[in-house]
Amino acid sequence: MTPYAVGYLIGSLSRNSINRRLAKALIGLAPRELELTEIPIADLPLYNYDLDNEFPPAARAFKDKVSSVDALLFLTPEYNRSIPGSLKNAIDWGSRPYGQNAFARKPSGVIGASTGKIGTAVGQQHLRSILGYLNSPQMNSPEAYIEFTKGLVDDEGKVTNESTEKFLRTFMQEFCDFITRVYTVLPRPS
Repeated sequence: MTPYAVGYLIGSLSRNSINRRLAKALIGLAPRELELTEIPIADLPLYNYDLDNEFPPAARAFKDKVSSVDALLFLTPEYNRSIPGSLKNAIDWGSRPYGQNAFARKPSGVIGASTGKIGTAVGQQHLRSILGYLNSPQMNSPEAYIEFTKGLVDDEGKVTNESTEKFLRTFMQEFCDFITRVYTVLPRPS
C-alpha cells in the first residue's frame, strides 16, 4: 500500500493538552502506511483579509505544510460548544485567499478528547461544517469522541484501557482506508 503523509493539527495550544497526548497515542496506533507529522498552529498571527496578497511568513509556512500532505487529521478540544479560536484561525489562513484553499479535495479526519462524557461532539460537528464548506472530504465514521480520564494515555503514548486502544487503532486503520478510497476517486495531485 502507498504511504500517505498525514498532517495533524492540534486545536489546543496548551503544552499539557490532552489532545496532544491523544495525538502521541494515535501515532503509535496508526498503520505503517500513515506517516504522521504535526502542523503547528501556535505561531500564526490572527487572520486578516488585508494580508491576503502578502501572507506573513508563519502563515505561508503553515499553508505550505497543509498543501504538502496527503491528508489531515484534526484533534480538537471543545471550547464553548465550538472549536478553539486558534484552530479556526489556522483554517482561515489555510483557506485564503479566495480560490487558493489548501483544504480542498484533501481527505480529513476529526477526533477529539475532553474530560466530559460527550467528548468533543458539539465542537466536532462545528468543525465538520467548516471542513464541508472547504470541500475537504471527511471520514464520517467511525466518529471519535474520547472521554479522557486520568491515566488513559501514559507519558510514552500508550493507551492504558484495552477497549479504548482497540477503538483508536481501528479509527486509524479506518482513516487510512478512507484516504485510499478518496484518492481512488480523486487522484492525488502530482
